Amino acid sequence: MAEQADVLVVGGGPGGLACATLLAQGGARVVLAERKPVLGPKVCAGGLTWHGLLRHVPESLIERSFAEQDVRTPWQRVMVAESDPIVATVNRQRLGQWMAEQALAAGVAVRTGTKVADLEPTHAILETATGGRSAIAFRHLVGADGSTSLVRRFFGLPVAAMGIGLNCTHPGTHARMEWHLDPRRFGAGYGWIFPHRHTVSIGVYGDNRQFSGRELKVRLLRWAADQGFRLDPQAIRAGLVNYDYQGVCFDRGWLVGDAAGLASGLTGEGIYPALVSGQAVARMILDPNFHDQDLARLAIRHRQHRRMTALAIDNPRLCRLLLESMALLLRTKIIDFRLLEMAD
Repeated sequence: MAEQADVLVVGGGPGGLACATLLAQGGARVVLAERKPVLGPKVCAGGLTWHGLLRHVPESLIERSFAEQDVRTPWQRVMVAESDPIVATVNRQRLGQWMAEQALAAGVAVRTGTKVADLEPTHAILETATGGRSAIAFRHLVGADGSTSLVRRFFGLPVAAMGIGLNCTHPGTHARMEWHLDPRRFGAGYGWIFPHRHTVSIGVYGDNRQFSGRELKVRLLRWAADQGFRLDPQAIRAGLVNYDYQGVCFDRGWLVGDAAGLASGLTGEGIYPALVSGQAVARMILDPNFHDQDLARLAIRHRQHRRMTALAIDNPRLCRLLLESMALLLRTKIIDFRLLEMAD
């Protein structure tokens, strides 16, 4: 006989854990399946914004915080400063473990090292790393399984807008949090230097319509060397960033975070959209009449970021001018750094 659950959540990232925890707190029977053996690790710079999540994360998880952001272009260097921290860095594995503790305390059945071997509209076959199989029947299915989501494909939704993020965790320290906007190197994307407690996250983000992962890796290595960092090519990790958002609700099927395509096409920011959409989906499952204002605002900001990304990609000659103009507007405080954030 198949195990019975109200909700099967596929994927144990921030979106899946947030969704599962809120559902369980609301009285639902929730099973969360995560194919990786450990919750948390992901290719990610680990940045949280003040207006997004930073105020809601325990101080013990914060590794470094920065009230200044160093934004560089070929023509300008802009120091954006505020009274509160603008961005802080966290360790993704520690964040995942903290969220997993909350899920377990709420009563979520968390199963790591478990993948979906077969999927039907009302049931699934789960398979463990050792080959054990079990059936589970569910009333609702939530896909929180990232940019290459199995659940999204099951719903028949293609992905037409995808970014690529490459990251290397480099030992040592660095004084500033830096954003490098250089269309000659990264097109509409950027390079980043995000200091953590004992390491530095060095990476690049670009659009797969402009670069392959291999080409972006070469550009990362050359740019990092110019900044004084000799990266080990074998230590560079790549991840896809889906920003093709087509909604979260598909009858009794749901998508959150990167699976829904809610990451920013402009910056690749994904933790905040994952948490907002995960909590919104949980509330909508618990109350079919619920309308989440945070998700509605997130969708508006997502469209703005996608339009800005498309404008820069579709007009290569204008891309440099657009990035320089944005830096100038930041310098003159006509716009603030929140324009680059997914939080509204």
